[in-house]
Amino acid sequence: MKTLKHENKKTVKIVFFGTHSFASVILQSLINDKRFEIEKVITQPDKPVGRKQILQKSPVKILAEEHGLEIEQPENLKNYELKTLNSELFIVAQYGLLIPESILNIPKFGTINTHTSLLPKYRGASPIQSAIFNGDTKTGVTIMLMDKGMDSGPILSQKTVKVLPDETYIELDAKMAQIASQLLLDTIPKYIDGEIKPQIQDEAEVTFCKKLDRDDGKIDWKKSTTEIYNQYRAFTPWPGVWTTWNNKRLKFLAIKPTDKKIEAGQVQIENDTIYIGTAQSSLEILELQLEGKPAISSKVFINGYGKQFDKSFLK
Repeated sequence: MKTLKHENKKTVKIVFFGTHSFASVILQSLINDKRFEIEKVITQPDKPVGRKQILQKSPVKILAEEHGLEIEQPENLKNYELKTLNSELFIVAQYGLLIPESILNIPKFGTINTHTSLLPKYRGASPIQSAIFNGDTKTGVTIMLMDKGMDSGPILSQKTVKVLPDETYIELDAKMAQIASQLLLDTIPKYIDGEIKPQIQDEAEVTFCKKLDRDDGKIDWKKSTTEIYNQYRAFTPWPGVWTTWNNKRLKFLAIKPTDKKIEAGQVQIENDTIYIGTAQSSLEILELQLEGKPAISSKVFINGYGKQFDKSFLK
């Protein structure tokens, strides 16, 4: 690969692709850094949310509007014509739509992605959730060049991140956003000036993670307490962890492991507290939500449904 030099150390013109909260943190760091000029922000279209299906802007769109940045929201990029004013670099962070190779190759220095795993581990759509779900004690951030494959481009830099025992997806995502922002700001100038040689990924070490769906949150009570707790940590707030009761989904919004020994799938109520048995011990249920109802504490749930609560309904 040829050495890349940024002439006269001028500001680097950027088009930013991003949608979610993690991406908004990355965008804010670029806005704050005078070495970069953000020409345009591309984010996903506003999405209908809730029962009334009210259109909601992405965190990236909200931030871009606050700073008066030009915004585009294509439904997809398959036939999208990206007009730029000679942008030198594209930066991607949790954008969520496939970016064609024809777009990736537009800028002089290519397209950089901020990926939330230590590639080549966890290529795909849910790297943070997968690390937590699998009980990993560490993960990381990778700054990489994008190519036509899925997270398969050369690596520019990486930083390891510790996963704490009770850390949820939201907490780890927020922590990694701060780390990724600094790593990105440190990496871009070195890459542009040719001080970093992109490293090809080891294909023998590749693992993949899937796009999540609602069924990923369904609890199998025959699994261990640790496995179910990791599922809760990984999939809160979405798709959430849940079981069924009276043909309705019962979602658990807050739980914690206990040493109380209860048969897997059995419910035990003690002093306004709900415990549910696992293959290993049990989980204490702190907050839950029955389908079509608001979220409530276990005590309120017991007061409302305790007499109806079949102690063996969870199989």
